[in-house]
Amino acid sequence: MEPPSTCTRTAVVSNAAGLHARPCHALVSAALAFESRLRVRHAGREVNGKSILELMTLGAAQGSALEFEAAGPDAEALLVRVVGLVEAGFDEGA
Repeated sequence: MEPPSTCTRTAVVSNAAGLHARPCHALVSAALAFESRLRVRHAGREVNGKSILELMTLGAAQGSALEFEAAGPDAEALLVRVVGLVEAGFDEGA
């Protein structure tokens, strides 16, 4: 059996309000559709990317870099999805 893959990607928060409740909900909703685990790092903190409460504690403002790490069988697809959300400004406009 092949070990699960681990992938990392970085994305910059582009929406004006930063990582508040709505974007956190969007990230968690997207992540829960995948089997792989998701960790998110910002400013020396690391949290579970499938927990809205943990994501909200990051306090990532516009312009903040978020590092995503996914591990599991669909890790790459998970990162494509969540990084796409961040780069699109969570469809809130910049």
